[in-house]
Amino acid sequence: MSVTFLQFAYRNVFRNFRNYAAFFMASFFSVFVFFIYSMLMFHPEIESGFLGEVSIAGMVVAEIILVLFSWFFIFYSMRAFLEARSKEFAILLQLGMDRNQLGKLIIIETMTIGIFSCISGIIFGYAFSKFFFMIVREILNLTALPLYLSWEPFVLTLFVYLSAFIVISTISIIFTPDIKIRNLIRGPKFVDVVTNYSKRNAILGIVLILCGYSLALITTKSSIFTYTLLIPIFVTFGTYYFFTDTTLFIIDRLKNRKLFYWKRARMLAIAEQVHILRVNSRMFFIVTLVSTLAFLTVGVLSAMSSYTSQYDKLNPIGLIYKGEIDNPYETEHILSVIDELEDSGISYHMTRFTVVRQTSTYTSNPVEVFRETDINHLLFSYKYPLVSLTSGEAMFIPYSEDSIETLEETVVETVLKENNINLTINSVYPKMFFPSAIISSNAIIISDEDFTRLVHDFELTPAVEPGYHLFTFDIPNWTETDTIGLEIQQMVARDYILNSEYTLPFYFENAGLNYSYILATYSLLTLIGILVVAVFLLASGSFVYFKIYANLDREKKQFDMLKKVGLSDKELKRLITRNLVIQFFLPWGLAFIHSAFAFYVVQTVLNDVMNLSIVKEVVFSFTLFGIIQVVYFFLIRWRYLSHIRG
Repeated sequence: MSVTFLQFAYRNVFRNFRNYAAFFMASFFSVFVFFIYSMLMFHPEIESGFLGEVSIAGMVVAEIILVLFSWFFIFYSMRAFLEARSKEFAILLQLGMDRNQLGKLIIIETMTIGIFSCISGIIFGYAFSKFFFMIVREILNLTALPLYLSWEPFVLTLFVYLSAFIVISTISIIFTPDIKIRNLIRGPKFVDVVTNYSKRNAILGIVLILCGYSLALITTKSSIFTYTLLIPIFVTFGTYYFFTDTTLFIIDRLKNRKLFYWKRARMLAIAEQVHILRVNSRMFFIVTLVSTLAFLTVGVLSAMSSYTSQYDKLNPIGLIYKGEIDNPYETEHILSVIDELEDSGISYHMTRFTVVRQTSTYTSNPVEVFRETDINHLLFSYKYPLVSLTSGEAMFIPYSEDSIETLEETVVETVLKENNINLTINSVYPKMFFPSAIISSNAIIISDEDFTRLVHDFELTPAVEPGYHLFTFDIPNWTETDTIGLEIQQMVARDYILNSEYTLPFYFENAGLNYSYILATYSLLTLIGILVVAVFLLASGSFVYFKIYANLDREKKQFDMLKKVGLSDKELKRLITRNLVIQFFLPWGLAFIHSAFAFYVVQTVLNDVMNLSIVKEVVFSFTLFGIIQVVYFFLIRWRYLSHIRG
C-alpha cells in the first residue's frame, strides 16, 4: 500500500509539471547560487587571503538574504500550487481520501520536487564552480583558485533547503483549501465586479507613499539615519494599501465616467481588472517589494562602480605619508619608500610640507597653514597653475569639488592669533590637489614671507599637535604602486584593528594598493549581487507566473464564452494583453518609482560625502531591467495566448 501511495504521489508531480515548472526552476536556481557561494566561502584560498574577511562577510550576508527569501518563496509557491490544484484535492477527498492522507500526499510531492531541485542545483553548481573560480581568480589577482572537494558546502546546502521544504510543506498543509464537490458542479465563478474597498485606506495609501517620497527628497547627510527608518515604513504600508484599496478606488472613479466606461469592450476589461486587483493585491505587494530590493541591490553596486571609476579623481596622489613633527619613524619610512620606488623603476615627484596649526580669530577654530612654495612644488608636478601671493594675502585649499564653488564667493578678514598675522582670504584654488581625508576643511595657503613669521606654537599645544609633516609622491600611474610600502601599510592597518583609537605618530596611504583592494572587493561583490538580483527577479516573475497559471482553466472557459458571444480574436488578444500588462507592469512600475526615490537619497548623500554621481549607472541599470521585463512579458504573453487558444 505504501509503495502504491508513493508511486501515486510521484506520478502526480510529473503530471502537474506545468504548475511545478516555475517552482522547480526558481528553487533550482536558488540552490545553485547558494551552493556556489558556499563553495567560494569555504575555499581555503579565500579564507586565508587579505580579502577573506571582506569576501566571506559579503557572501554570508548574501546567503542569509537568500535563505530568508528562499524560505518565503517556497512557502508562497506552495500556497499558489495548492490553490491551482484545489479541484483535484476536492475530487480526491470525495473519492474517500482523508485529510491526513492528503497532507501526506502534499509532503511527499513537495519533498520529491525539493530533493530533485537540491540534487540538480548542487550538481550543476559544482560543475559550474570551476568556471566561477576562474573568474574570481582573475578578479582577486590570485595565483591559483583550484576546484576542491569538501563536505561543508554540500551539507550546508542540503540542510538549508531540505529543512525548508520539510518545514514549509508541513506548515502549508494547514492552508490546504477545503473545497467541496458541489463547487465543482457549479462550474467557474463569474467575475465579481463589486469593488469593496476602504476609502480611508485608499487615501492613506497615497498619503503614506507621498510622505515617504517627500522624506526622500529632503534627506541630507545629517538626517539620513533618522529618515532611513521612516521612509521604508511609510512606503511599505503605503504600497500595501495602494494595492488593496487605492487601485480599486481609482477604478471606481473611472467607472463613474460613463463615456469612458461604456466604450467598446472597456467595461469588460475594467471588470476583469477589478477582479485581478482584488484577488492578487497581496501578490502585487510582494512583487513590488521584491523588485524594489533587486533594484536597490543594483543601486548599491552602481554606487560602488561609480566610486571605483572616479577613484583616481578623488585620490590624485599616489603615496601619502603624514606624521607628527617629532615622528621618530619619519626618516626610515621615507627612505624605504624611495628605495622601493626606485627599485621598481617607478617615476615619482616627492613634495615635503611642513604644516602649521594656528587659530583664526574669524571663527576661533584651528586652521591648517601651508607655505606657498611647498604648494607650488606639488602643483608643478601636476602641471597646474602656480600660486602667487603677497604678504597679508591667503587662499583657501578646496576639500571637495563643491567647496570650490562655495569658497570662491567667500571673503574672510582674519588674524592668525598666535603670531598676530593679518590675512585677507579672498580666493580658492580652482582644482583639488589633496584627497579630502588628508587635510581639514579649514586649510589655507599663505606667502613664504608670512610663513616665516609663524614662530609661536598653536595655543592648544601640547594637548593638540602644533602641526605635522606631509610627504606626497605624485606618481603618473599609481596603480603600479600596490607593492610599495606594504610594511608601513600593515602597521597602520594593524593599529586600526587592534586599538579603539589610532595611536601611531604617522599615517600612510597607498592609493594603488587601496584601489586594488577596492576593485577586487567591488568585482567580487558585483558577482554576488548579480546572482542575488537574478534570484530576486526570477522569483518576482515566478509569483506572477503562479497566479496566471493557477487560474488558467477559469480564464480559458471565460474567454471561450466571450468568443461564443461574438468577441473577435483581435479584441480577445487586446483584452488579454491589458490584463497581463496590469499584472506585470503595475508592481514593477511602482518598484521603479520607489527605487528612483531611494537612488535620489543615495545620490544626495554620496554627493555630499564623496562628490560622486551614480546617475549614469542607475539609468543604465533601469534601462536594462526595463528591457528584460518587456522581453519576459512578451514571452509569458505568448505562452498564455497559446494556452487560451489551445
